[in-house]
Amino acid sequence: MSDFSAKPVLTGDRTVLRPFTAADAEVMAEIIEDPEVVRLTGPPTGDLTLERLRSWYGSRSAQADRLDLAVTDRADGGLVGEVVLYEYDTHARSCTFRTLIGPRGRGRGLGTEATRLVVGYGFEQLGLHRIELEAYGHNARALRVYEKAGFVVEGVRREADLRDGEWVDWVVMGILDRDWAALSSTAR
Repeated sequence: MSDFSAKPVLTGDRTVLRPFTAADAEVMAEIIEDPEVVRLTGPPTGDLTLERLRSWYGSRSAQADRLDLAVTDRADGGLVGEVVLYEYDTHARSCTFRTLIGPRGRGRGLGTEATRLVVGYGFEQLGLHRIELEAYGHNARALRVYEKAGFVVEGVRREADLRDGEWVDWVVMGILDRDWAALSSTAR
């Protein structure tokens, strides 16, 4: 693997992951500004104007150093969030993962499937050795999704962030290619 230039379409039973376009900016603005998203992932950095978001999402397909995919509901094609592989380390064949699921995608297994699809792609198609992530300790929903996808807790960065006047922990999780292979072989 040399980079993330290929932008695949990944299809599951409930979701389709596809490359972003500038037309996704309005829906993503609503998702990013959703109070529950902000509480569980943190506030957006910088001024997120619609113009900046159009430029950002419109440029995702040209980025060879990261893979940003729109998470859509397979039933109606509606955009419900994103999955991202980024911070690729060529020597270690590793990267960081993050996801963001808005209100329309919650509680229906879409985030779990999207996570499994992109993690599987990372290991099976891109030849990654390791994928890691960090999540707020109070984001129980995300932590369950990641565990279902095979991530294991590797540590906790205690009181690593100040949110709304309270210190919160960051949970560090990771999954290795052999963990994914073992998980995939038992699912068949």
